[in-house]
Amino acid sequence: MTFHRTSRIALLFALAVAATALSAQPSLAFSEAQQMCTGDAMRLCGHEVPNVQRITACMVRNRAQVSPGCRAVMDREAAARRRAAAAE
Repeated sequence: MTFHRTSRIALLFALAVAATALSAQPSLAFSEAQQMCTGDAMRLCGHEVPNVQRITACMVRNRAQVSPGCRAVMDREAAARRRAAAAE
Protein backbone atom coordinates (compact mmCIF):
# COMPACT_ATOMS: atom_id res chain seq x y z
CA MET A 1 0.00 0.00 0.00
CA THR A 2 1.47 3.35 -0.95
CA PHE A 3 1.86 6.23 1.45
CA HIS A 4 -0.68 8.27 -0.53
CA ARG A 5 -3.34 5.54 -0.34
CA THR A 6 -2.69 4.96 3.37
CA SER A 7 -3.01 8.68 4.07
CA ARG A 8 -6.20 8.86 2.04
CA ILE A 9 -7.77 5.96 3.95
CA ALA A 10 -6.82 7.52 7.27
CA LEU A 11 -8.23 10.88 6.26
CA LEU A 12 -11.48 9.44 4.93
CA PHE A 13 -12.09 7.41 8.06
CA ALA A 14 -11.28 10.32 10.31
CA LEU A 15 -13.74 12.44 8.34
CA ALA A 16 -16.40 9.75 8.69
CA VAL A 17 -15.98 9.55 12.43
CA ALA A 18 -15.80 13.31 12.81
CA ALA A 19 -18.91 13.80 10.69
CA THR A 20 -20.91 11.47 12.90
CA ALA A 21 -19.70 12.99 16.14
CA LEU A 22 -21.87 15.61 17.80
CA SER A 23 -19.11 16.87 20.01
CA ALA A 24 -18.77 20.37 21.41
CA GLN A 25 -15.13 20.26 20.32
CA PRO A 26 -15.11 18.75 16.82
CA SER A 27 -11.39 19.33 16.25
CA LEU A 28 -10.60 17.31 19.37
CA ALA A 29 -13.02 14.56 18.28
CA PHE A 30 -11.45 14.51 14.83
CA SER A 31 -7.88 14.14 16.02
CA GLU A 32 -8.73 11.61 18.73
CA ALA A 33 -10.83 9.50 16.36
CA GLN A 34 -8.10 9.64 13.75
CA GLN A 35 -5.43 8.65 16.25
CA MET A 36 -7.42 5.85 17.87
CA CYS A 37 -9.27 4.36 14.89
CA THR A 38 -7.18 4.75 11.73
CA GLY A 39 -5.42 1.41 12.09
CA ASP A 40 -8.69 -0.40 12.76
CA ALA A 41 -10.39 1.30 9.82
CA MET A 42 -7.62 0.31 7.45
CA ARG A 43 -7.52 -3.26 8.76
CA LEU A 44 -11.28 -3.88 8.90
CA CYS A 45 -12.81 -1.51 6.36
CA GLY A 46 -10.14 -0.49 3.84
CA HIS A 47 -12.15 -2.19 1.10
CA GLU A 48 -14.92 0.42 1.55
CA VAL A 49 -12.73 3.40 0.58
CA PRO A 50 -13.63 6.02 -0.61
CA ASN A 51 -17.27 5.72 0.55
CA VAL A 52 -17.36 7.46 3.95
CA GLN A 53 -20.84 6.17 4.85
CA ARG A 54 -19.82 2.59 4.11
CA ILE A 55 -16.59 2.96 6.12
CA THR A 56 -18.62 4.22 9.08
CA ALA A 57 -21.17 1.40 8.76
CA CYS A 58 -18.35 -1.15 8.47
CA MET A 59 -16.73 0.13 11.66
CA VAL A 60 -20.05 -0.09 13.51
CA ARG A 61 -20.57 -3.66 12.24
CA ASN A 62 -17.07 -4.63 13.31
CA ARG A 63 -17.16 -2.86 16.68
CA ALA A 64 -16.27 -6.06 18.54
CA GLN A 65 -13.02 -6.29 16.58
CA VAL A 66 -11.77 -2.71 17.01
CA SER A 67 -9.09 -1.76 19.50
CA PRO A 68 -10.11 -0.66 23.00
CA GLY A 69 -9.10 2.96 22.29
CA CYS A 70 -11.18 3.15 19.13
CA ARG A 71 -14.12 1.48 20.88
CA ALA A 72 -13.95 4.12 23.62
CA VAL A 73 -14.09 6.90 21.00
CA MET A 74 -17.03 5.21 19.28
CA ASP A 75 -18.85 4.81 22.62
CA ARG A 76 -18.34 8.48 23.55
CA GLU A 77 -19.63 9.63 20.17
CA ALA A 78 -22.68 7.36 20.40
CA ALA A 79 -23.42 8.71 23.89
CA ALA A 80 -23.11 12.29 22.60
CA ARG A 81 -25.57 11.54 19.77
CA ARG A 82 -28.05 10.01 22.25
CA ARG A 83 -27.77 13.06 24.55
CA ALA A 84 -28.30 15.42 21.61
CA ALA A 85 -31.33 13.43 20.42
CA ALA A 86 -32.81 13.40 23.93
CA ALA A 87 -32.37 17.18 24.21
CA GLU A 88 -34.35 17.85 21.02
